[in-house]
Amino acid sequence: MPIQNVLVVDDSKTELLYLSDLLKKSGMSVRTAENAEEAFRRLEEAKPDLILMDVVMPGQNGFQLTRAITRNPLYSDIPIIMCTSKNQETDRVWGMRQGARDYIAKPVDPSELRAKIKALNAPA
Repeated sequence: MPIQNVLVVDDSKTELLYLSDLLKKSGMSVRTAENAEEAFRRLEEAKPDLILMDVVMPGQNGFQLTRAITRNPLYSDIPIIMCTSKNQETDRVWGMRQGARDYIAKPVDPSELRAKIKALNAPA
């Protein structure tokens, strides 16, 4: 199923605008959340095809939120790409262990993000 609807979770308004603009230019519909609570409200409103998840956020961080989403039977099939300034290998490994399908370091390279989304679209 092609990825059309994306939820971007990031506490930075600048990052939300940048990623939203990038995804919209690729023909996707984008909704945003600035924290875990708002992210769950967005999930309840409409299930996205993909979640781009920041790690460093106030309250519940992106690792915790990814784990909560991937362990919830209602949302466990939604792929999550961690999108974060935490670019150490240990962070990437931990993100994948929490249930993320992929990991991309900020600043986000548009072609790298498109490639990762395209890879998720590919038949398994």
